[in-house]
This record gives sequence, structure tokens and C-alpha cells, in this order.
Amino acid sequence: MKMDTKVVIVGTGVAGLFCALHLPRDWPVLLITKSDLESSDSFLAQGGICMLPDESDYDSYFEDTMRAGHYENRPESVELMIRSSQSVIHTLEEFGVDFTKKDGRFFFTREGAHSRPRILFHQDITGQEITSKLLAEAERRPNLTLMEYTTMTDLLVENGACAGILARDAAGEELVIRADFTVLATGGIGGRYTHSTNYPHLTGDGVDAAARHGIRLEHLDYVQFHPTTLYSTRPGRRFLISESVRGEGALLYNHKMERFVDELLPRDKVTAAIRQEMEKEGTSFVWLSMERIPKETILSHFPHIYERCLEEGYDATKECIPVVPAQHYFMGGIWVDQNSQTSMERLYAIGETSCNGVHGANRLASNSLLESIVFARQAANAIRASR
Repeated sequence: MKMDTKVVIVGTGVAGLFCALHLPRDWPVLLITKSDLESSDSFLAQGGICMLPDESDYDSYFEDTMRAGHYENRPESVELMIRSSQSVIHTLEEFGVDFTKKDGRFFFTREGAHSRPRILFHQDITGQEITSKLLAEAERRPNLTLMEYTTMTDLLVENGACAGILARDAAGEELVIRADFTVLATGGIGGRYTHSTNYPHLTGDGVDAAARHGIRLEHLDYVQFHPTTLYSTRPGRRFLISESVRGEGALLYNHKMERFVDELLPRDKVTAAIRQEMEKEGTSFVWLSMERIPKETILSHFPHIYERCLEEGYDATKECIPVVPAQHYFMGGIWVDQNSQTSMERLYAIGETSCNGVHGANRLASNSLLESIVFARQAANAIRASR
């Protein structure tokens, strides 16, 4: 079957949705997703989304991001993300996103490697709150068509430029989707790992398609492991214990109940320390204790983490929970410029499948949602300007 549209977006996480919502309302836009609309990693993000609170924090926010990325970040991309943070947060509020406030003002929390609180949140389901509100807005727009269980199989390339995609729908029918502009928002690569916090259907389809056509890729070896996921012997996706828990005072212990690391170090350093401790002790996990966090804070800020731990037999308000590192985030991917343009004409990449240089070699906590949204808007603006 052949289909024609102005823009085709592969992926319906925050990046794909935010891009679609910033395209002209009189343009036909098709969004496809490999699974159902809610099975994107954007829905799973717990901790929050960063925002520059005020100008006094700019230098420290910039330095925190660069330091976490081992100074392999593109400084111009980091600056663009931070400078854009307040405007995109206000746009999210206009779409109905509800961030926790105190006395009518944003209430910021802190996570590892942040020098001060600058993270907005909605309980411990910030990603679900943002993505669900963007999805609701997208479903209200008559120019946007969303197709579930539709898998991109390749790019459609003509005369060296992207002319759309090839895909397969839920019934197995082959689709030829022609578009003036194509946006890849296919997410991460966690489905390639045995232990990951990602959905298993996220297998790097965008990167694979780009590689087949000689499109520039960057830092494919930059893969981040989250230090604290709930330990389980059962197969499947690992449940993440948000870094915000450690930001609020949770501590890590070995099996002798000894602390062995500064819990607020960047993720790669905490992960390395946990792995070293596990190897030294010959154990499969370490312990995370929330004893320093007031019970009311656990129940109000981390209700879903608390409930999931209970399901596994652990009361986080009374006892330690077992945690282990797992694959979490892909910092590399399809190289893009500041407008999310790839090395191929009429092809853009956004979100985790892209590499715009914000994260460097190691992502700073809660920069992922912000980076995805900022550069999704950049892509939409560039596409609008190209018509």
C-alpha cells in the first residue's frame, strides 16, 4: 500500500510527539510506532526534567552537564538546551502537564551530579505525565494521524535525499510512505541487552537504517548503565529506582552494611563502584536504604517505586531493597546538527536515537526529557522553515 504525507515521524515518545505538535496545523503528519502508543521509554522516565531555575544557576548547570559527560559534549548544544529549558517547560504546562509546586511556585528536586536542585517532577512518574498529556493533545489535532504496531523496515531514498520510509503494519502489509520530510524518533537500544530498563522492542531501528544508507553516526559505544534497578531473577525489563531517591538521601550499602560510594556521583561512577563491590563480595546485588528519607516523602514523592518494591516483597520505608546496574540510555546514535538535521537531506533525528552532543560520554540525570523536547522543537522549526 502506498501512502503520502507531508511529514512522517517514526516514534511516539516525547520527541516525536513534541515535534509533531510544533508543525503547522494544516500539514498532514503521520506518526507510527512499533508497539502501542504508551510503550515508549518516555512513559517510564521517573525522576524528572531539568529546568534552569534562574540566571544564577546557568554556569553551574552548564558545568554539571559537561562534567558528567566527561567534557566530550558539544558546548553549543548544551547551551541551547539550557537556554531553551524555561520556554519548553512553559509550553508543556500549556499542554496540561502538571509539575509539583509549593506555594504556587515550581518545586525543584536534586539528583546525582547536580550541584543544586533544578529538576521538576510529578511524583515518580514524570515521563508518564508529560507523554500522556502530549499524546492527548496529539489525538485532538485533526492533521495528525497515529498508527500503532507499525514497524519501519527501511528508509526510502531518492537522489541521495530521504523521500519517506518503508514499513510494515500490524497485519503484515508492506507500506510505502512517501513524505517531504522524515523524522526518526525511534528511541534507544535496550532491546539488544539481557538486562535493561528499556522496552524490549526498542532495538535501534533508526540507527540500523541510517547505517545501511551511509548516514553519519556518532559515538555508538557510548551506552549508559543506570546504577540502581530493582534486582530480580525474573527475565524481562528491569524496574528503575530513580536517582531522585538518592538525591533525597538514600544510601548504598554492601552486604556488610558498609557504605562504599558517594551516592551523588555521576551515574557511570556509581555504577562502576557497585560493580566493583559486587565482584569483591561475590554477590549479585547491593542494598539501597531509604531510612534517611521521611516516610511521608517516600509515599508522596515515590509512591510507584514504593508500591513496586512492595510487590517484590520489600517495604522501602522499613528495610533495604536490592539493586543492580542495568543498561539504561544511549548517548550515541545518528549524528545531527543543532537543528536535528542528519547528514542526509530531508531526514531529521531526535530523542535517544540521535546524537546532538548534549550528553557527551555520560548523560546527566534528568537531561534526557529536556534534550528530547528542545531538539524536537528545533527539528520542527527547521522543517517549517524549509517548506
